[in-house]
Amino acid sequence: MLNFIVNPNARKGKIKKLLGKMEERLKEEGAGYRIFYSGKEGDLRKYAEALSAAGEKYIIAVGGDGSLNEVLNGLTDPANTVLGLVPAGTGNDFAAFARIPQGLAALDLILHGEPRPVDYLQCGGMRSINIAGLGIDADILRRCRKMKGTQKGKYFRGLLASLCKFKAIRIKTRVEGGEWTEYSTFIAAACNGGHFGGGIPFCPEAVIDDGKMEFVVVDCPKRIKIPIELVRLMRGKLMKQKIAHRVTCTEAEIVPEKREFAQFDGELREIDSLHIQVVTGKLHMFRG
Repeated sequence: MLNFIVNPNARKGKIKKLLGKMEERLKEEGAGYRIFYSGKEGDLRKYAEALSAAGEKYIIAVGGDGSLNEVLNGLTDPANTVLGLVPAGTGNDFAAFARIPQGLAALDLILHGEPRPVDYLQCGGMRSINIAGLGIDADILRRCRKMKGTQKGKYFRGLLASLCKFKAIRIKTRVEGGEWTEYSTFIAAACNGGHFGGGIPFCPEAVIDDGKMEFVVVDCPKRIKIPIELVRLMRGKLMKQKIAHRVTCTEAEIVPEKREFAQFDGELREIDSLHIQVVTGKLHMFRG
C-alpha cells in the first residue's frame, strides 16, 4: 500500500492538477494507495507517525523540502520505512540533489524503481535530510515568517533586511569530539545534501549515501563585504574562499553564545546547542 501524505498548500495550492494525474496513473497501474491531506501545520508529521507506527512500509511526501522534513521527523523508525517524495514545493532542493524528477516521473520512480539507501542527520530530537545549521540563511527564513506575499517576494525582502541587520553569531564548534574552536560566523551548517534556498549550490561536495556529512563554518565578513559573499554563495563559489572552512565527518557540535534560530531543511527551531550525527544504512528512499 502506497501512502501519500500531501501538503495541499504546495505550489501556492496548485497541486490539485498533479494529484489528478497521479491518481489516473495509480489506477492504470493497479496500485493500492491512500491519500492523506494535511489541514494545518504538524499534520504531515502526525500522519507519518501514525502510519509508521501501524507498520506501513511505503510513505510518500507530496510537497517541498519542508514537507519531506516533517514526514521524516514523524517516522517512528526510519529503518522500517521506504520513503518517497513527489516534489511539489517552490525550491525542492533535496529532490534536485537526490535526482528525484518532477511530476509523474517521480511517481513512476516510486512505482517501478528500487529504493536506495540515503543518509540523514540526527540533530538531537530533530532529523534533517538535507542541510541543518544556523546563520544568515536561518535569519532570512525567520524574517520571512513575519511577512506576507509570495514566497519569492518574502525571501527577497527577508534577504534585504538581513543584509542591513545581520550580525555575526559567536559560536564554538567541535568535530568528532575533538577540540573546541571559536568562530564569529556567517553560516555554520552540516550538509547531507548540497543545495538550499531554492537551488543555491552551497556545498556540492556532499554525498547523500556515503555515511559522512560536510561540516561547514563560514567566517562572518565585514558588513560592507556581506553582499559580495552572498553573491558568491548564490553562485556556488563561497566554499572556495578563505573564510569558508569545511571538513568531512560523522559528528559535529555547534554551541552559540546565546539562543539562536537554526534551520532544518528550511524548518526553524530555536536552539541552545546543536549536536549533529550522521545516520547511515537505515533509511531507504526512491531516488535517482
